[in-house]
Amino acid sequence: MSPAFPKRADNIRESSFKVTNTSKNTVLADKAEVADTFLKRLIGLLRRKSLSQGEALILIPSNSIHSFFMRFSIDVLFLDKSGRVVKTIVFLSPWRLTKVYFKAHLTIELPVGTIERTSTQEGDTVSILKN
Repeated sequence: MSPAFPKRADNIRESSFKVTNTSKNTVLADKAEVADTFLKRLIGLLRRKSLSQGEALILIPSNSIHSFFMRFSIDVLFLDKSGRVVKTIVFLSPWRLTKVYFKAHLTIELPVGTIERTSTQEGDTVSILKN
């Protein structure tokens, strides 16, 4: 497991994080928040009207998500425990449910266009560091 990747949610609560694609040396988000409880993951981005460039939500643990009741589309990354991207989803619309990605340990929800802008793809390594 990469030292730049959180092992447990216990030590990452109430912080802001920088999410970087280390394979491409690009910043995915510099204002990422963590949803590490059942309630936080369930609510996710539901209370938000949008997700601005540079923002992200990290759901841990998570290997599947839904966009029921959401007001906007998102890009999604599923990462394994070592920080490797196991699945990318570009432009997940509201009222959708993803497959379960059994190798995924966490999910990162990003503004639409982030995956394309950063050329992030399956197999890339992503780091998550405290700001």
